[in-house]
Amino acid sequence: MKFLADLHIHSRYSLATSKYTDVESLCISARKKGITVLGTGDFTHPAWFGELKEKLVRAKDGLYKPTKCISGKIHKFIPESCEGIIRFIPTAEICNIYKKGGKTRKIHSIILLPDLSLAEKLNRRLQKLGKTESGGRPIFTFDVVNTLEMVFDVSEKAMFIPAHIWTPWYSVFGSRSGFDSIEECFGAYSEYIFAAETGLSSDPAMCRRFSGLDGVTLISNSDAHSPMKIGREANIFNTVVCYDSIISAIKKSQPEEFIGTIEYYPEEGKYYLDGHRNCRQALLPEETERYGGVCPVCRKPITIGVLHRIQALSDKAKNKESTQKCFKTIPLLEILSEIFQLNQGSKKILLWYNKLLERFGPELDILNFTSIGEIRNSGIPLLAEAIERMRKNEVIITPGFDGKYGTIKLFKKEEIDGIQLMLNGLSGV
Repeated sequence: MKFLADLHIHSRYSLATSKYTDVESLCISARKKGITVLGTGDFTHPAWFGELKEKLVRAKDGLYKPTKCISGKIHKFIPESCEGIIRFIPTAEICNIYKKGGKTRKIHSIILLPDLSLAEKLNRRLQKLGKTESGGRPIFTFDVVNTLEMVFDVSEKAMFIPAHIWTPWYSVFGSRSGFDSIEECFGAYSEYIFAAETGLSSDPAMCRRFSGLDGVTLISNSDAHSPMKIGREANIFNTVVCYDSIISAIKKSQPEEFIGTIEYYPEEGKYYLDGHRNCRQALLPEETERYGGVCPVCRKPITIGVLHRIQALSDKAKNKESTQKCFKTIPLLEILSEIFQLNQGSKKILLWYNKLLERFGPELDILNFTSIGEIRNSGIPLLAEAIERMRKNEVIITPGFDGKYGTIKLFKKEEIDGIQLMLNGLSGV
């Protein structure tokens, strides 16, 4: 069975997250997006873990599903065209900040476990070592290797995945606090690292320029801080929907089972280019080198972005050919916002968004798999053209840098201006 999985999200107990992120809203958003398997996120947080135990039950496939009570509540909010199963895997993100090799390291890691009872066992151990109730993403001051040991001591079936591996501040290869190889970070435990998360500011093709990731499966997840952000990146599986099959597919990385990923345009990520946000300076790697690594305006150090860091570690002349498929997408709300020239949260945009789901099915199907011919009958001028351009990578890019998201546009201003009167007269909104 082909399905999508988003294995790294956050609850409302994490920093800078939506207060509306509960199990119910996650289920609704997952089905609207077309996600079948969702990580729970934040199982280390006591309050969130309590909610997970209250609102999820074990399904016959061994994963977790919403209780009958929750399913009954959310049914009316899911379009018939988007109905389907929703399953959860216990997941959490942990931060380790420690000294190693004469440098302060700040590493984020994703943990997958097959059972909430095992998550509870891990929680008890972690609670003795630090505060798991603050921030949703607990911080520990010991080596990330010690966290890995602890996780696999709890369950041999666990999966331990370095998160958003190129992010400057908190990642295994980050320019500010990372290492130059998996082995430098994990040593003898490198054999337990079967997968790495590309993060929003890179994609698999960029990562494959670095031989240090050969043999490591590249996965992509949303790292969502609100329900609407679920699925902005995701993984495409063709397996039985169960924990063992998902883990096996990631480990083996065979295209028959792990088909590929749904990707953000990496340039839209917050750390694609080098830069200094306060001075509005976004720099290509060669420009940063020319300025000696300091901002040309204030002379403070530039934040070295993902593109620069990948170039620094790359040891291949070009991207390695891969059997892994990659679908670069722009969220449907962003596309509608550009066409209508309205805020993504406006009533008109949300009405059209839901109308499209009711007609064509889940968002990620519309963006990646629904035929352009069908989309031409959507009732929205330019929508089919927009999605066709997105699929062909015919986009207008303003890259992100130093914590500021980039923008991906599909039309020049004059193309939009020419049909505004027509759009304003559309019926049904």
